Amino acid sequence: MTQPDIIVIGGGIAGTSAAAMLASGARVVLIEAEQQLGYHSTGRSAAIFIRNYGNTVLRALNAASAPVLLAPDGISDRSLLSPRGQLLIASENETDALEDYAKGAIGIETLTATEATALVPILRQARIAAAIVEWDAQDIDVDRMLQGYARLLRDRGGQTVTGAAVTGMTRADNCWHVSTATGKWSAPIVVNAAGAWADTLARMAGLASIGLTPMRRSAVLLNAPDGYQIEDWPLFGSASESWYAKPDAGRLLVSPADEDPVEPHDAWPDDMVLAEGLDRFGQAVSIPITRPTHSWAGLRSFMADRTPAVGFDPSTTGFFWLAGQGGYGVQTAPALAAICAALCLGSQLPVAQNILDALSPDRFRTT
Repeated sequence: MTQPDIIVIGGGIAGTSAAAMLASGARVVLIEAEQQLGYHSTGRSAAIFIRNYGNTVLRALNAASAPVLLAPDGISDRSLLSPRGQLLIASENETDALEDYAKGAIGIETLTATEATALVPILRQARIAAAIVEWDAQDIDVDRMLQGYARLLRDRGGQTVTGAAVTGMTRADNCWHVSTATGKWSAPIVVNAAGAWADTLARMAGLASIGLTPMRRSAVLLNAPDGYQIEDWPLFGSASESWYAKPDAGRLLVSPADEDPVEPHDAWPDDMVLAEGLDRFGQAVSIPITRPTHSWAGLRSFMADRTPAVGFDPSTTGFFWLAGQGGYGVQTAPALAAICAALCLGSQLPVAQNILDALSPDRFRTT
């Protein structure tokens, strides 16, 4: 492809899904700095779809994404979702947080402490003051989703270039000129789906930052507790999001639900953060905490209001923001990719105008 119409920078689920959707009506090149797609946040996701996760705007995006995840035509031959459920428990000082989460939520059922421990027998019943369950929360096959979008991009004539970190960007002659470690590309439109590096990329293009804050999120894998069959347990966690856990391929994934602001980098876990998080988890359960078999961390990048930034930058021409997905990137990717394609190609928007307005990349602009 000698002259693409659109360059998408960032090969996580956000950039890959957007590139695939854009390729339905444009010549698209997807550029990724790493040697593989989904290396950073996408490949380190908790892989869960929760309709009620996030604020009002995010819940609307979740709802818009659900039909694609359930019937991923062109992406996969079967649903990307499988049953899991989500159980949130609250101690006496977390009931307000639980009530806040339940406001405006759909498909939520209130449980007693006895009912909650029937679902997850290792929970300490005496510590549960209130509990809710969302039966419709489901696991996402993230790798199949990512590879399906990458294949769809290729089938539509798009090109993927990996190992191509961006080294410079300029606009001239009605095009963005993007220099990478492996070559140069030019196109009238560039989509900034660079995740934690989205503000860095904008500054490289001579644009002002929009106020993204990358935050570290860590997790460990523990061996399944002796005497328990954990496969059918829901994801379970504290209402204040001080920890959560879910079955993962025969082991138990536990996260301290940390959100430590950091500079963009290839994230790794902090031992003290893990220890503190496992201690919080340990107080909620009746099993001994064993040594983790594996640990990792990823970055979740947020705007101040925790709503993504999606749309053209009003200070220039042809620079599209697709950033700030935070911890909702995988489950909102189908909706955000459709929005990106609609705005870039002039097709019908998949969401109401008030949702689009709330996604404005200019709402927290720094000088």
